[in-house]
Amino acid sequence: MTDRVAVVAGGTAGVGRATVAALIDKGYRVGILARGQSRLDQLETEYGDKVVCRTCDVSDAEAVGSAGAEIEERLGPVSVWVNAAMQTSFSPFPGMGPDEFQRIVDTTLIGAVNGTRTALALMERRNSGRIVNVGSGLSYRSVPYQSAYCASKHGINGFTSAIRSELIREGSHITVSLVQLPALNTPQFDWALNRLPKKPQPAPPIFQPEVAARAILRAVREGRREYFVGGSVLQLVFGNMVLPDWLDHKLADSGAEMQKSDSNEPGGRPNNIEGPVSGVEATARGRFSDRASNSALIIDADRARLIALGVPLLLVLCLGLLIG
Repeated sequence: MTDRVAVVAGGTAGVGRATVAALIDKGYRVGILARGQSRLDQLETEYGDKVVCRTCDVSDAEAVGSAGAEIEERLGPVSVWVNAAMQTSFSPFPGMGPDEFQRIVDTTLIGAVNGTRTALALMERRNSGRIVNVGSGLSYRSVPYQSAYCASKHGINGFTSAIRSELIREGSHITVSLVQLPALNTPQFDWALNRLPKKPQPAPPIFQPEVAARAILRAVREGRREYFVGGSVLQLVFGNMVLPDWLDHKLADSGAEMQKSDSNEPGGRPNNIEGPVSGVEATARGRFSDRASNSALIIDADRARLIALGVPLLLVLCLGLLIG
């Protein structure tokens, strides 16, 4: 039996669900945190003693701490913690009430904060471990109609950088990585609250959630500070670095429309703002598999930055040599 133990917060759907499967395939036993009991029950039936599932709202710091301690008691020392829980709504900002905005931030940002706090408390005893916070290309370049989600992902960037610097200062062997994801074919587009006239979709290009899981496992193996997944993330990050005003205007048009599918939104569908949507299986993929790619570039973000800055400098140097 393996002695490698991981925890995935938000592990019953989408990226988290794909990550659970990938970790188990690599020989980990996995603690899974989520709100929906029926999906947790499904995973316990599927994986047996390879998992320990706990009903937990990640915005509740005490509940996350208790669940983490119990998982470590049941499975052994936790060496990997993945914060993948998220919520969003597709809505113009004036249409969102303060409670809805707060709820999305509490799950997406504060959930990652609470998971990181618990992971550090467990890992500091051994001075080793990998924490992976799931980010997004939208953490660098926001889009219309997802203000709370984008604010949360920007917050995860800042929070993670601060914690990483603290660990470096302390000489800790615990690493904290960010994995910045592209648009993914996950079930969120069927249960997120939607005020748009059309049903929401991932803004193309679309990738399968298993792509995200592979990037997260790479972060677990290597422990580097940040990874960009997919060419679309590179375009968002470096485009916003060079032409932020142009992107403001571009995304005001195409960024809004790319989030709308061709299907009308009848309204009144269940959403997961206040609680999990019932009757939904614990699945990674959504309904866009016919348009989703199962492969994508996964690159060390620091290396990408060096390439982006180094190639123009090299061209200038070569040009200068030629002129000389």
